[in-house]
Amino acid sequence: MKKIVVCSLLLFFISCSGNKIMSPSDTAKVVAESFYHGDKATLKNHTTAEGYANLSSIQEMFAEDKNLESNFKVVDEAIEGGVAWIKYSTAYDPKPGVYKLIQEDGQWKVTHNGPRDNGPF
Repeated sequence: MKKIVVCSLLLFFISCSGNKIMSPSDTAKVVAESFYHGDKATLKNHTTAEGYANLSSIQEMFAEDKNLESNFKVVDEAIEGGVAWIKYSTAYDPKPGVYKLIQEDGQWKVTHNGPRDNGPF
């Protein structure tokens, strides 16, 4: 009986520790903070290849102190099928930014927002 309880608890903890699928807003927050803090590994994990190339090429111009609070806030959010648009504000930039996210391998990832991409806002 003890073995069954121990095995059941172990199985429960293993099943709960799997990868959590983040919402588009959660992903946008992680990307904004990793962008401004210079965390390239985290930035790469939450962006598409094209998005990472775009953001990492300008990342060093916007590096901020890692101890500075980001005050990330979602201003507006729109999801249309497999594409999400997040308009956000941070303490790092007075002008709100917009991220375009797509689903890649079951995860929301920030991608390149081209000049012809007309988002909802």
